Amino acid sequence: MTEAARSGCPINAAVEAFGDSWSLLVLRDVMFGTRRYFRELLAGSEEGIASNILADRLKRLVKAGLLTREDAGPGKRAAYSLTEASIQLVPVFAQLGSWGLRHRPTTKRLRVRAELLAAGGPELWDEFMAELRVVHLGAPAPDQDRPGVLERLAAAYDAAR
Repeated sequence: MTEAARSGCPINAAVEAFGDSWSLLVLRDVMFGTRRYFRELLAGSEEGIASNILADRLKRLVKAGLLTREDAGPGKRAAYSLTEASIQLVPVFAQLGSWGLRHRPTTKRLRVRAELLAAGGPELWDEFMAELRVVHLGAPAPDQDRPGVLERLAAAYDAAR
């Protein structure tokens, strides 16, 4: 499944799994953009990923155990799903977004989700991870009396347009 890392350093092992910018952005789009198919990921790429780069990163992420690829039959589109390992990156993405908000220029439309995650903190991150487990891993849906995190993130993003 995964290849041996260059060293036993946990930071190195993580960087080898998803350390290039395209891999993180593909995971971001599956996680936050709810894009699960190659064409959706390609067309929805804010950064304009090339099709050959996307195909390569999807293969790498599957091999690294961060995505699974549905075994689609002939003429059918294959869906990609997050694994438990990639779902557990939610706090990392939240922290990266928070750092980017503080230290890099951003646009209102693209910063809104990072602001929501920063404001919600670990409680929201846990709720989001539970929701992603329902969508990607088939976990039972928790009882909720309010909109889910994906719905709130999408609403905030749409409102910022």
